[in-house]
Amino acid sequence: MKRYIPNFITSLNLASGFIAMLFAVNGELITASWLILVAMFFDFLDGFSARLLNAYSETGKELDSLADVVSFGVAPAVIIYMLLGKSMALPDPMIYNARSFKTVLILLSPVIMPVCAALRLAIFNIDETQKASFKGLPTPANALAVISFVIAGHYSNFSIITSFTDSMLLLIIFTVILSLLMVSRIPLLSFKTNNLRFKGNEGRYILVSMVVIAIVLLGTGAAPLIIPLYITASLISLLFRPKGMVSNRA
Repeated sequence: MKRYIPNFITSLNLASGFIAMLFAVNGELITASWLILVAMFFDFLDGFSARLLNAYSETGKELDSLADVVSFGVAPAVIIYMLLGKSMALPDPMIYNARSFKTVLILLSPVIMPVCAALRLAIFNIDETQKASFKGLPTPANALAVISFVIAGHYSNFSIITSFTDSMLLLIIFTVILSLLMVSRIPLLSFKTNNLRFKGNEGRYILVSMVVIAIVLLGTGAAPLIIPLYITASLISLLFRPKGMVSNRA
C-alpha cells in the first residue's frame, strides 16, 4: 500500500495545477498563483515520501513529470496568457475578441512555456548527469518566477511590478527567457544535500542569505527577485564546486 502514497501525492500536484488553470481563466490570478504554490508543496512532498517509504517506481517518475508539465508549465502559461490579454485591454473571451491576427499570435505566445517545460522534463528523465545540480531552470522555478509577480503585485505597493505585468512586450520577453532557461544546460542549484555544513553548500547558503535580505528590505515585493537570486547564487556556487559534479528531480 505504501508504494501508492507518493503517486497519490503527485496526483494532488496535478489536480492543484488543473484547478489553478480554472481560476486563472476566470481572472482569479492570485488564487491560481496560490494553488500553484500548493502544487509545489505536493511536488516536494511526493519525492520526500518516496524517499521516506523507499517507494520508488518508474510509474511514479513518469507521473511526476506529467504533473509538473501541467502545474509548472501549462498553468503559469495560462496566467501569462491572461496577463497579456489584460495588457491589451481585451474583453473575455480574449482569443475571440482579438482585434487582429497579430493580437492572436501575441496571446498564443505563452505556448512556448509548456512546450519547453515538457522538453526539459523529457530530457531530465533520461539524463544521467544531473546528480548534484540541475541543468537548466527546474519547472517549479519557472512557475515560481511567474506567480511571484502576481503575488507581489497583489500584496505590495511597488508600481514597478504592476508596470511589468501591464507591459505586453516585457511579458513576452519574460516568457521567452524563462522558456529558454528551462531547456538550457546552465548548471543550477539543487536543494538536495546530505549535510548542513557550509563547505559543499556555499551556493545554498548564499541564496538563503540574499533572499532573507531582500525580504527584510522589500517585503512581499522581493518575490520577483527569488529566481534571479537563485540563478545568481547557482553561478557563484560554480566557483566552489569540484569539477565533474553536475538532481534527481526536475
